[in-house]
Amino acid sequence: MKLATGPFTVKRTPESVHERMKDQLGRFALDKVYSGDLTGTAAGEMMAAGGTVPGSAGYVAIERVEGELDGRKGTFYLQHYGVMDRGEGSLKIQVIPDSGTGDLAGLTGEMKIIIAPGGAHSYEFSWDIVAR
Repeated sequence: MKLATGPFTVKRTPESVHERMKDQLGRFALDKVYSGDLTGTAAGEMMAAGGTVPGSAGYVAIERVEGELDGRKGTFYLQHYGVMDRGEGSLKIQVIPDSGTGDLAGLTGEMKIIIAPGGAHSYEFSWDIVAR
């Protein structure tokens, strides 16, 4: 696996949810700009819900990334699964299998998000191109 790192910015815009889920579920549009070893933009959808205990919540998201990675241009999808259990967090972000296009066909990998004090976001993306 290769490792790509760098900063990214994210804009999260609230969206409406189904009427029966109002005040129970949050839905957001995501717009990202990746810099560093992965350069490009991403658009996505996120849904989140909080638990009844402070510090407990969960979210899922899918984003479509369009950009360049190690000189390879194309698109791919990332799927997010995050849980906070009374302040203890876990997050898995994985390339959706067979979602890579162009020079990124066959892309596999997982991404970690790092949030610095003050809120700056960066990523560590372990990836590979696998012929299938």
